[in-house]
Amino acid sequence: MSKNLIEVEGLKKYFNVGGGNVLKAVNDISFSIAEGETLGLVGESGCGKSTAGRTILRLYEPTAGSVKFNGTDISKLPPKKMKAMRRDMQMIFQDPYASLNPRFTVTDIIGEALDIHNMAGTRAERKKRVEELLDMVGLNPDHATRYPHEFSGGQRQRIGIARALAVNPKFIICDEPISALDVSIQAQVVNLLKDLQDRLGLTYLFIAHDLSMVKHISDRVAVMYLGRIVELAESEELYANPMHPYTKTLLSAIPIPDPEVEANKKRILLEDDANGPIQSAKDGASSGGAFDLENSELVEVSKGHWVSMPKK
Repeated sequence: MSKNLIEVEGLKKYFNVGGGNVLKAVNDISFSIAEGETLGLVGESGCGKSTAGRTILRLYEPTAGSVKFNGTDISKLPPKKMKAMRRDMQMIFQDPYASLNPRFTVTDIIGEALDIHNMAGTRAERKKRVEELLDMVGLNPDHATRYPHEFSGGQRQRIGIARALAVNPKFIICDEPISALDVSIQAQVVNLLKDLQDRLGLTYLFIAHDLSMVKHISDRVAVMYLGRIVELAESEELYANPMHPYTKTLLSAIPIPDPEVEANKKRILLEDDANGPIQSAKDGASSGGAFDLENSELVEVSKGHWVSMPKK
């Protein structure tokens, strides 16, 4: 069995939003990712998925908790050591339009990482490496002199993937990398990510709200709700046997490509579940439901299947 490359323990990220109010964007989450594995992180918009990803990479400084990469706790590393560690940890951003500098050519967008980490001794080496990366992600190396506005959304996301790969990372956080793309392009990008993982031995945290696509790429899936993980299991197990009311709600919302079946299927609402409604109040005051998040903990209900349950 592969060893854990990433170990997140008790991670919290709070934001002071003024007036003495605190937004608990990530509120005490724990999980691990083995080498070569893809962990899917799913949940509705605003649940804290992207904040969790950015906090793991220390684009946001954590409020509490630890993140271990290959056994090293990076949550408190000084800047110089953290810079060296960033070669092994990269991110593919959600918006391929906003994440690329419009004033840079593709050569400079990808080559910037090589410059920062001194990975290309000469301009010829830099140019060769950029062309190799473009070919690796399915783009024409001759396009290296073009600017981002000359590419489609799918091509721009491929440039973003090439940029993430430039420094030979071991771990990549894919922050909703397909949500801004046409449906016809999404499968191409996901298949590219899977191929790159097989060729390069990459480890992914794949953040998304499209559960059907997450099932396709992930080995395990963690479901996030209001800053907490409420269910974690192997992909097939989670989709076949969802146990938390919120997971059931998410899965019931997946569209079915058959108009008649889609029209007649039953949508599960949180209030419909026999366990009662999930607590959604931001202050954590009890709503009377069985899943009061402030007073719940992850419990292993079967091998590798964890569900948020009330503390005893």
